Amino acid sequence: MGEQDAQSPGTTGPAAPAAVESIGEGRRPWLTPGVGGIGTASFLADVGHEVPTSLLPSFVTATLGAPAAALGLIEGISEGLAGTGRFVGGALADDPGRRRTVAVGGYTATAVLSALIGTTTSVVAAGVLRGAAWFARGLRVPARNALLADVVPAHAYGRAYRFERTMDNLGAIGGPLLALLLVSLVGVRTAILLSVIPGLLAAVAIVYAIGQAKLPTVTERKKLRFQVRPVLRGQLGRVMVGFTAFEIGNVAATLLILRATDLLAEGHGIQAATQLGIGLYVIYNVAATVASFPAGSMSDRLGRRGPLLVTLAGVAAFAGAYLLFAVAGPALVLLGVAFALAGVGIGCAETAEHAAVAAFAPPELRGSAFGLLATVQAIGNVAASAVAGLLYTFASPTIAFGYLVVWMVAALVVLGWAVLRVPQAGRA
Repeated sequence: MGEQDAQSPGTTGPAAPAAVESIGEGRRPWLTPGVGGIGTASFLADVGHEVPTSLLPSFVTATLGAPAAALGLIEGISEGLAGTGRFVGGALADDPGRRRTVAVGGYTATAVLSALIGTTTSVVAAGVLRGAAWFARGLRVPARNALLADVVPAHAYGRAYRFERTMDNLGAIGGPLLALLLVSLVGVRTAILLSVIPGLLAAVAIVYAIGQAKLPTVTERKKLRFQVRPVLRGQLGRVMVGFTAFEIGNVAATLLILRATDLLAEGHGIQAATQLGIGLYVIYNVAATVASFPAGSMSDRLGRRGPLLVTLAGVAAFAGAYLLFAVAGPALVLLGVAFALAGVGIGCAETAEHAAVAAFAPPELRGSAFGLLATVQAIGNVAASAVAGLLYTFASPTIAFGYLVVWMVAALVVLGWAVLRVPQAGRA
């Protein structure tokens, strides 16, 4: 894989990405057809799986007649399987041949399995399909991220991952809107079934991206190895500790919506409060999309420390948002600021985390590094939501969000230390 290392600016062989060329005035050589294909795949895939995700609560409880606890169990198991898939996918993505197969297979399987939920008549079958789809979704993540590093020059990692995250966020906005439209036209079951179309188009887009990468032909299959300790050596190990602290405090956005709904219900009524909560969530997604643009550019412009500095900015934004959620009353403007800050936080952090792994991971371990990052994100998010949810229910919302602030402060300290240990030039 050394021949195709997009991290080596001096690569000039036939395996070098097409984007490695002189930067003419006004040109954006990082936005190659391969990068565009991967971004398109992320957009279409999110549109596809957000349709069944948006409709799953009503489908499980209203259509299948299962209790809300069944929905919680399905989602909890699915998130766990997604984390497992990401870990396994990291090892598979270290091999260029497997990387391509896993990416295409993961997108295809996620689309088909998610759409088949619309055919089920039992909650068990729906849960099995959801879990299998989320495992496939997790499996493809490291392969996609490693492929993106293959098709872009090292000086533009931030912009490339910014573009991919932006397309993903746009899909997260478009998916629920498409779900609302389809339900009004064809009903819940058919809407879920039709979600296979954008999902399969995402698989086509990733095939196109792979074709544009111009990677060398794989003549020897690498032995499948789950590598954690080698990934954690040196600078990347310190960075991963900081990322772990951040992810343990990175709670699911549903808790933010719940907090806003609870605060607004007394003055507006539960129905209006629910609608306002969803509107605030849209602000969150829009802020995440907008923030990812300058986050990617700053990550590239600030040199080797750039990805970590941008992550620090995202963590600080989250700390501010959680403080507002902890102390805010039913003031709609204040809640809007809190949601916007959280959106800026995730827009900065997600973009910069991926850019940091691409920059600091050894090329031969890049798949494992992305797999480890994705696993940390999945497990951390589950832990954050579980603990904060318990504190929210049995203690108070203020204590729950105060707990999350503590983790953000810890992440700031660890990542700040990691920044100081990064040399201005050369690999750590």
